[in-house]
Amino acid sequence: VQLQASGGGLVQAGGSLRLSCAASGRAFSSYHMGWFRQAPGKEREFVAGIEWNGVSTFYADSGKGRFTISRDNAKNTVYLQMNSLKPEDTAVYYCAAGSFFYSDGTARSPSRYDYWGQGTQVTVSS
Repeated sequence: VQLQASGGGLVQAGGSLRLSCAASGRAFSSYHMGWFRQAPGKEREFVAGIEWNGVSTFYADSGKGRFTISRDNAKNTVYLQMNSLKPEDTAVYYCAAGSFFYSDGTARSPSRYDYWGQGTQVTVSS
């Protein structure tokens, strides 16, 4: 699976962005998907995850109530809608795909994901 993230950009605090991650390959619908982010000098951190069938979703506390992850298996695409953005959301955002036993714990672990996109920069100005 090859992943291509897009939709990042520069936005003012309080604004919104929708990130997209397009996947190649016919097996997309069988993969759990996740969004992670990495700010300069910090470790990569979990943002949101969605089960292969879209039934279960998980969010980092930092994004609960502001971010929504969704997927369209017919379009081989996963989305991250980000509202009420804050300067601390500034980071490179990565999408990832993996096949593993899906749970709140496993979804948050970068090591569970086998495929990663190239990242898209999100910058939130104050």
